[in-house]
Amino acid sequence: MHEHSPSTPQSNPLSRREMLARSAGGFGMLGLAGALNAATPSNAFAREQIIHFAPKARRVIFLFMNGAPSHVDTFDPKPALAKYEGQKPEGKLFKAAKAGYMPSPFRFSRYGQSGLEMSELLPHLTRVADDLCVLRGLHTDVPNHEPGLLMMSSGNQQPIRPSLGSWASYGLGTENENLPAFVVLCPGRPVVGPQLWSNGFLPGEHQGTAVNTSDLNIEKLIANLRHPNLDRAQQRRQVNLIQAINRIHQRPRADDERLESQIQSMEMAFRMQMEAAEAFDVAHETQKTREAYGMTDFGQSCLLARRLVERGVRFVQVYYVDRKNKQPWDTHQDNNGKHRKLCADSDRASAALLTDLKQRGLLDDTLVVWGGEFGRTPYAQPHKNNKPGRDHHHTGFSMFLAGGGTKGGLTYGNTDEFGMNAVENRLHVHDLHATILHLMGIDHKRLTYRYSGRDFRLTDVYGRVAHEIIS
Repeated sequence: MHEHSPSTPQSNPLSRREMLARSAGGFGMLGLAGALNAATPSNAFAREQIIHFAPKARRVIFLFMNGAPSHVDTFDPKPALAKYEGQKPEGKLFKAAKAGYMPSPFRFSRYGQSGLEMSELLPHLTRVADDLCVLRGLHTDVPNHEPGLLMMSSGNQQPIRPSLGSWASYGLGTENENLPAFVVLCPGRPVVGPQLWSNGFLPGEHQGTAVNTSDLNIEKLIANLRHPNLDRAQQRRQVNLIQAINRIHQRPRADDERLESQIQSMEMAFRMQMEAAEAFDVAHETQKTREAYGMTDFGQSCLLARRLVERGVRFVQVYYVDRKNKQPWDTHQDNNGKHRKLCADSDRASAALLTDLKQRGLLDDTLVVWGGEFGRTPYAQPHKNNKPGRDHHHTGFSMFLAGGGTKGGLTYGNTDEFGMNAVENRLHVHDLHATILHLMGIDHKRLTYRYSGRDFRLTDVYGRVAHEIIS
């Protein structure tokens, strides 16, 4: 447990304006020299990594299929849907269904030595089938996007808790002090926006560093990366001066984490100039490599994710967002046609990422997570253009994990014969989070943070580790 108990600020602290006025004449004195020494990266809130056992995954790439893919069209074949086509589902949860079961038009086959069943929509991923651990028994709490996205991101339906990436940053930090521990790649932004990578009540340094990948030109990808006039030594002196003032301002507020986070953010911004220009620039890759991922927003974001994790970023979240549509996987109409296009892009980029990581010797200790906030209904959602869609579905859906100590070529869990409900080896989102943390060497029950008089954790009071999928 790691406790934070803010102290009460001293009475009548100096304002910045007053402090600057009083100290302006004495900047040559010894006191400032000490403050300047203190302006180097702070250790005030530094601590060792929280590792409870040997990690299998040193880093995570979460490929977030924003809007929710259809499990019965990708990883969970349900031939019974054809037999009962048009028949409405039973059960109080599905009384609102306006149409009956809709079979998938896509052929499923077995691939790899493991014989993993997958849809024809995923031809590139079928080539790496033996690296995939498909989870078919997932379920979550609600079938609405906003709370579903927040639940998958933070374990809570409301935007009040730290995200998974922030917990990973808090527990493990970064392997490269010149780059953030948690980076979010998104062309535009999902519906819920920054709450999905929020640090919540954790110190501000653990919030995800969001990068808009709509334009991968490095000057636009990361604004103000290079100073127009000062060289690095001059900037260091400038930052030292500002940080010295910050430290003086901080003295009567020693436990103010918001101020400490601002100080740390300034240091990180300065240090990022060392490596960010190179790390975030996919133009350093060969054209062949870039084309292998696909010259799309998602494809190039996956390539950028690989560049970041191999340079020490702990957690990278890649959101699938079509700039023309806020939720591209939200296929309420023309589910079949849209899934052909969406899967083509995601399949190519995701498989290229796995192949690239494996060739570089990184897949064994890099966990890749693929999936959305829930699934889609096995029954149809009628539409006036006679191209039916599928509605939101939370009681049973699929995701896959790869690398990072998971068993490849494994299918774990099952839904019922229609794909309606998870019935075997069921995994709630809390269980998924507990398993991800476990693979990173963290006991989800012991990674806690004291806030408002209570010890909080990512999985709240829930969560079990799926040891069966761990190699």
